[in-house]
Amino acid sequence: MVVLVAILMDLILPTELTLGPSWLLPSIEGVLLIGLASVSPHPSVRDHPRRRQVAIGLIGLVSLVNIFSLVRLCDHLINSPAHTNGRILIASGAALWITNVLLFGLWYWELDRGGPADREGLADCLPDFLFPQMTDEGSRWSHGDWRPGLLDYLYVSLTNATAFSPTDTMPLTPAAKSLMSAQSVTSLVTVGLVVARAVNILNG
Repeated sequence: MVVLVAILMDLILPTELTLGPSWLLPSIEGVLLIGLASVSPHPSVRDHPRRRQVAIGLIGLVSLVNIFSLVRLCDHLINSPAHTNGRILIASGAALWITNVLLFGLWYWELDRGGPADREGLADCLPDFLFPQMTDEGSRWSHGDWRPGLLDYLYVSLTNATAFSPTDTMPLTPAAKSLMSAQSVTSLVTVGLVVARAVNILNG
């Protein structure tokens, strides 16, 4: 569902920010998503390593599309005249920022403790993220059977994209720190340029 929302966000972007026709890459991503979803309910495939590889590949493809659109957006926000589709570019920046939150939430979901299948099967697997529930020894969360869900990782992504730094959940491994750093920089650049463009339009 999260990948589907990210694909729909790609569809609403103007052609100036897309690679080829605006429908091309989202259509390819949609076919991959349908194929992945169709085999997921089968018990023999749900936890198969190949399924995780396909899922990561799909997330990576959507992420590459988002990066390309962000680069094009930055170019338009910096170099286009103040009267050229300024409000459309700002709306596109908001859509790309939301997509950024969704995609990094999925990256965190697939990274932590080897992915959702390993998190369910290995109680002693070392975590990539330290959630507050894992440190509160006086609560029901501290018994070792708590596992973060997708919503927890989306929350981590949202707070990291908003604050440009970790908030209550800390990255523990180099991979987690690298991902959170990349998201913070991407979010900072996007928000900074969009706000600057908005001020330019309002003063124009």
